[in-house]
Amino acid sequence: MPEAIVALGEGKRIVGRLRFETDGKCQHSQFEYAAEWLAAPDRFAISPALPLREGGHFAAGREDIRSTLSGVFADAAPDAWGRMLMTKALVGGLTEFDYLVLSDDRTRQGALRFLGEDMEPLSDLNPPIPRLVDLERLRLLAQRFERDPGGAEAEARDLAGVAGSLGGARPKANVEGDGHLWIAKFTSEKDTKPVERAEVATLKLATQCGLRVAEATLELRDSDHPIALIRRFDRRDGARIPYMSARTALDWQSDEGGYYTDIADVIRQVSAKPTEDLHELWRRIVFTILVSNKDDHLKNHGFVYAGEDRWRLSPAFDINPAPSRQRVLETGIIQGGPFDASLDIALDAAEFFELTLTDAKQQASEMAKIIAANWKQALRAEGASPDEIRIYADAFEHDEAEKALKAV
Repeated sequence: MPEAIVALGEGKRIVGRLRFETDGKCQHSQFEYAAEWLAAPDRFAISPALPLREGGHFAAGREDIRSTLSGVFADAAPDAWGRMLMTKALVGGLTEFDYLVLSDDRTRQGALRFLGEDMEPLSDLNPPIPRLVDLERLRLLAQRFERDPGGAEAEARDLAGVAGSLGGARPKANVEGDGHLWIAKFTSEKDTKPVERAEVATLKLATQCGLRVAEATLELRDSDHPIALIRRFDRRDGARIPYMSARTALDWQSDEGGYYTDIADVIRQVSAKPTEDLHELWRRIVFTILVSNKDDHLKNHGFVYAGEDRWRLSPAFDINPAPSRQRVLETGIIQGGPFDASLDIALDAAEFFELTLTDAKQQASEMAKIIAANWKQALRAEGASPDEIRIYADAFEHDEAEKALKAV
């Protein structure tokens, strides 16, 4: 039965042990907290689904193989892009446990580490973390792998290590620069829009609107293949910061989208500053509506550990405007309600986020004015052409934006 010591941070502080078993049809895992962790005065549950207690916490992948691992471990495992690279680099046949423990330890999302009995990482893919000066080389590797994944074995091995446990299906890698760890997002061969330019521009718009957002910048701006750099917020002064996605915080098992009011309930239970986080989350809902973000699923919201068994809503990330006539959200606003990208529903929900209707209308109007006045220049500043700006017009200029402008 494969197993790993689960440890925390650079000091490799033992939290517990993760065991894995498969019978060929079904995969199972069991996590058990270590006695010394349960006895420690600064202990905390690494996710709400894994409360502090003796004995095993079990997970099984029957219908959905990803549910083999409890959510906080799935958060630390690679997603579609990283899994594809690992499958090629390590010649397939990988279990969910393999994807988790064999991906690069140094760049793994969050603070959890998976160690052998010698207290060394089990990861099998650990090339040097590339630096910002290596971006063009990494871009070419990703491009070659996208074009010919079947024949790009060497590229897959190089990229699999630096991709680490990053989420999503788009090509990306971890890089070091200016004393920080960054996510480098590459232009995909399949892109028909300037996705990287738009993401960086939109994150900067979010900052202008007063939201807490991951730092973003664009490299190779003047090329046909610009690279978005997003600073990792789960690293601080060399330390690893515990992280869990909203999906994990909710212990969400369904393939259906979740709801923002459910995230609000979690904030009330775990946040160090619940009122601030509730207001912030509501503003993010409105921002998502105003910029037509269609990437707001539960794994694109998260929490970072704040100490003393409390968490904070993480900085916003993965905000991608998408011009579309189908104005729907990945995460519904009110539990049990529609998934419409509707300002009216957001305003109706304001009380769930400790906002009065008057304050909510004021804040929505202010954000709408900032976006209306700045979205074209934001895209232009990231190198978007006039034609590319026109492509994105429907994402920023639409009926819901007009409603917000007139909200007060």
